[in-house]
Amino acid sequence: MKSLLVKTNSTFVLFLILFSQFVLGQSVEPKKIHGKISFDSVSVEGVNISNITAANSTTSDESGDFFLFVKEGDVLVFSAINLVTLRKRVEKNDLTSSLMQIKMTTKSIDLQEVVIDERSQISAENLGIIPFGQKKYTPAERKLYTATSGGGIDGLLNSISGRKTMIKKEVAIEYKEQMLVRLDYLFKPDYYTETLNIPEEYIRGFQYYCVEDDDLVASLKSRNKTLSQFLIISLAKKYNKIIANEN
Repeated sequence: MKSLLVKTNSTFVLFLILFSQFVLGQSVEPKKIHGKISFDSVSVEGVNISNITAANSTTSDESGDFFLFVKEGDVLVFSAINLVTLRKRVEKNDLTSSLMQIKMTTKSIDLQEVVIDERSQISAENLGIIPFGQKKYTPAERKLYTATSGGGIDGLLNSISGRKTMIKKEVAIEYKEQMLVRLDYLFKPDYYTETLNIPEEYIRGFQYYCVEDDDLVASLKSRNKTLSQFLIISLAKKYNKIIANEN
């Protein structure tokens, strides 16, 4: 009777051990989570998400969304070109939440102004030829000003002939050419081929594609290189898809 009791107790203890292991095994089972990455309220594509604890990874899509198997306590690393690398430990509430929101920031890159010739300080204003603060026009803008404010017969003829429309197009083309010069200054050819994966023969076409984007043009105009780099990466991915579809 005593030996039977000991045997029963041993069986019960073994059952408890096996049951505990089963419960623990169930509690650490990886769960697939849904996350979304953004920068300044804009969804970010192409961010690498690495679970360095479980050694698995994924990449955010065009909408900034990603899916990854994780467990509580896992460490996730979010990284991308021009974005500050972010580390996050998976918490219990991350596993129960319907969406993990990740907000990233750009790396700070100082863009210094280049002085080509210090004699550029000598201007018509400094010499007293024109008043200080007077608006300076490019050649195309001067034509447009004349066509618009000429008045009298000349103004009427300009409007009828459509010269004003033609000159406006000249101004737009001139402005885009200025933006192309800034692109050439900011990004060297190897940046397009090695970082953006743009084929060398498509670089100029891609630059023209870029200056049609209002957001990128605004960043070039404000000399915000950090934002320009961030935007040009997204444009490069779209342009590469266009190239792939054509070929």
